[in-house]
Formats: sequence, structure tokens, C-alpha cells
Amino acid sequence: MNGSRKFDVVLYGATGFVGRQTVAHFAQHAGGLRWALAGRNRDKLEAVRAASGPGAADAGIIVADAADTGALEALAASARVVLSTAGPFALYGSALVAACVAHRSHYVDITGETPWVRDLIHRHHEQAARDGTRIVPCCGFDSVPSDLGAWLLAERFRSLDEPCVQVKAAFSLRGGFNGGTLASALNMLDKGQTRMMADPWLLNPPGERPAAPAAQDEDPFSPHRDADFNAWLGPFFMGPVNTRVVRRSAALLDYGPQFHYQEYLRFGNGALAALTAAGVSVGMSASQGALRLSPVRALARRLAPAPGEGPSEAQMDRGSFRCELVGHGARGTIARATVASRGDPGNRATTQMVCEAALALAGDASGLPGGRKRGGVLTPASALGETLVQRLRAQGMTLALQP
Repeated sequence: MNGSRKFDVVLYGATGFVGRQTVAHFAQHAGGLRWALAGRNRDKLEAVRAASGPGAADAGIIVADAADTGALEALAASARVVLSTAGPFALYGSALVAACVAHRSHYVDITGETPWVRDLIHRHHEQAARDGTRIVPCCGFDSVPSDLGAWLLAERFRSLDEPCVQVKAAFSLRGGFNGGTLASALNMLDKGQTRMMADPWLLNPPGERPAAPAAQDEDPFSPHRDADFNAWLGPFFMGPVNTRVVRRSAALLDYGPQFHYQEYLRFGNGALAALTAAGVSVGMSASQGALRLSPVRALARRLAPAPGEGPSEAQMDRGSFRCELVGHGARGTIARATVASRGDPGNRATTQMVCEAALALAGDASGLPGGRKRGGVLTPASALGETLVQRLRAQGMTLALQP
């Protein structure tokens, strides 16, 4: 990376709901890094900077509209790392990523828009890989817990010299949505990307698709009682995003040809849990079907928080998530891992994840997976691995293998 660049990190979309939280995080944790806020409205950017306290007083201001290619080129040229929270990313992110690739600036975001990520892979992976530029989407709750949790188990089995053949994850969570997240989901449906989103290997490298799909790779649609978790499990609404990211990591990092991954929502044990799992599964299926209708999406937009809005501070403080993972080895070994944190997963925890990912990219690249030469459209595990694990642990997040 060019050490003469004006900024180490630029926070793009800094006036949005999660964007404001990234500014607050950097105000507390950026240390001696040179950083800046970026967006389309100078007055709003200056207001966010002022509201973030003395730690943000020296942060720069960059005005750049998502439709202004020249401004985005200048932004990317000024930064070693760009962190974007400006979604929907399919509407507002493509030109920024292209500028980052052109100027060899590392990039990280919080998207869960897998069709858009697939387009980034097609357009930019080879060039970014040649240049050693790390383009790392999906660095929020989509999909850091899943990706790093599966990576921890794959590394455990690697240390045992035993192929990892299956990982299952079960989530428990409490939290809310912000308007930007909902806008991104609705935009994917507007574009008719349902079939693409249903592809289990959407993000896999070319040629890295199994010849014979296995049941362990299908998205679950009904509840079941799982002996590994001793609990009732059902479909998880984020599973169709997270599983694709984990499978790309498995291909890029070579977890093995027989590796399978699935994830679920955990409901607990007993008859009440079984009934709840069944009810939620039916409700998810019905809502997904309804949202394919444009009038229903229009109604959802009217009722949902607007972009820039989200849960209150008190609501985010009450949130939490816990991801328990079970891995099976080819010789019958079973290993377990946990990824968990207090704070709203889609907002508070997401902010920690994406900010620490950007700070990791801004640090010593020689300590990242693959060293300074690794690049491409990557995943949290393949781009950041142990470095991000350690940074998140330092923030109080649990990422642990069971003894």
C-alpha cells in the first residue's frame, strides 16, 4: 500500500445509522491513525464529527456522492482503507469498490447482498488478487460470526490432521433492524434476484461447486430436533447469506473437498420450543413468499424504519447474540466453538466487527492471512482470520473453541 496517502481509513456513509456508530468507534479506538468521514453532505458530516467528541476532532471530511465517479476516485486515492456502510450496496457501492480496486485501496463493508457480492467477484477478484488489494464485503453480523466460527473449527481439525467434513451453527439472538438493512433486502427482491440468492454456492470460485449436491448444503425450511445441540432448530433468516460466505471461505482456504456447512435458529428444548420452531418456520416461509409481491414490499417500506433510522441506544444495549457451532471430523472427532457478544447484533456488534476489520487492514499487512501479497474479493476469514479474532476478543466478544 502507498504509505504517502492522506488517510489510513475513510468511513464512507458516515451519516447513516451504522455509519454514525462507526465514527463513534473510531473516535475511541483509532489511536494515531489518520481517518476521515465521507458522504454526500458536508453539513451532516461535520455534525456527526462534532457529536462524536474530542476523539473525532481531527478527523477529515470528504464530500463524495455515490453517483460522482470523480469524487469517489479521489476518495479511494486518498485512503489506504475504505470502510463503507452506505447501502443498499447494489445501488450505492459498485463505483466505490471499482475505485478502490483501481487505486489499490483495501475495502470493507457490512453488506449481506450476496448477488451484488457475486458481481464484485466477477468484475474485480482477478485484478485485486494480482495487486494484493483486499476487498472484504460481509464484515458485519452478515457474516463474521458464522465465518470466523467455522474457520476456528476448520483450523482445529487442521491441527489434528483430520479433515473437517461438517460444521453446523445454531444462533440465539435479540435485537432490531435499522432502515438500511431492510432497504437492502427489499432492493434485492425488487431486482428479482430470488433464484440467484437460492444458489448454495453463489459465491464459490469458478469450478468450486460440488458435482453432487448434498442435503447438508441445502437451506433448511422446516424445524427439527438436533442431537448435537440437544435443541429444536429451525430456519435462520440470515442463513442464505452466511452459508454462502462460509462456503467461499472453505474454497479459498481449502477446508477440504467434503466440507459442508449449515446454520439454524435455536429455539431450546421441550414441547413449547417445538411449537415455536414450527410457528416461526411457517411465518418465515409465508413472509418470504409475500415479499415477492411488489405491493407487499411497498407496504413494508411504509411501515419499516427509514434509512438512517434504527433502534434506540437502550434497545441496542439490551441486544445480544450467541452462535454455537459443532464440527465433525472424518474420523469421528467432534469439536465445538462459540461466538457471542452483548449488544444488538445488527447494529452494535456489527459496528465493532466492521470497524475492527478496517483497523486490521490498516495495520501491519504482513500479519494478515497470506501476508502482504494476498488480495481479491475475499471473506472475513480468508482476508483477516486470526487478526480479526484477536481484535474482536479485545473488544469483549467471545470467540472460543471448547476444550
